[in-house]
Amino acid sequence: MASNFNFFGSFEKMANYSHQAAQMLHKTLENFNSKSLDERVKEIHVIENAADKTKYEIVERLAKEFITPIEREDILEITEKLDDLTDYIEDVIITMYMYNITSLRKEIFLFTEVIEKCCIAIKDIFAEFAHFRRSNKITDLIIAVNRLEEEADKIYMSSVKTLFATSNDAIEIMKWREIFNRAEKCCDTSEHIANSIEGIVMKNS
Repeated sequence: MASNFNFFGSFEKMANYSHQAAQMLHKTLENFNSKSLDERVKEIHVIENAADKTKYEIVERLAKEFITPIEREDILEITEKLDDLTDYIEDVIITMYMYNITSLRKEIFLFTEVIEKCCIAIKDIFAEFAHFRRSNKITDLIIAVNRLEEEADKIYMSSVKTLFATSNDAIEIMKWREIFNRAEKCCDTSEHIANSIEGIVMKNS
């Protein structure tokens, strides 16, 4: 008996939460106010909690369903990675709050732009995923995510280089290197999701 639970729809929900988190990150930095970072942490945590709830719904149903639309380990892997993506985006704001960041380095805006583009592409992938056997868009979207991750790698290298070239403050260097690390991790995770989808498509074609 086929599953009556919409796993694909739940993946879409999780991808949407990641995009919402990316939008909030971008908005937080665009209208940056260090005194309101605690409020932004609370707001993005609401999104992260909603993503967690969807993750637990998927895992709970996975344990009960006899037949699933794709292999169980693939469902679990996608779910975990989508959850990681939202967590890592949240981590960028949390780290800024913990490190008491009062002014921004311009390089961070390059990261948030790429993170948001990654999340849009991931969201588009999952909009197609339910009919991946017939989709002619998924491959192009996967390639787009891979290119964005390469762009993020270049931004990371240039950002860290500029940081060390323009600051003699060891504390500032430590803070911003960690923030850049966390931002780059968002893009890495997006690529991991895209690569997992590519593997599932190939395995089931």
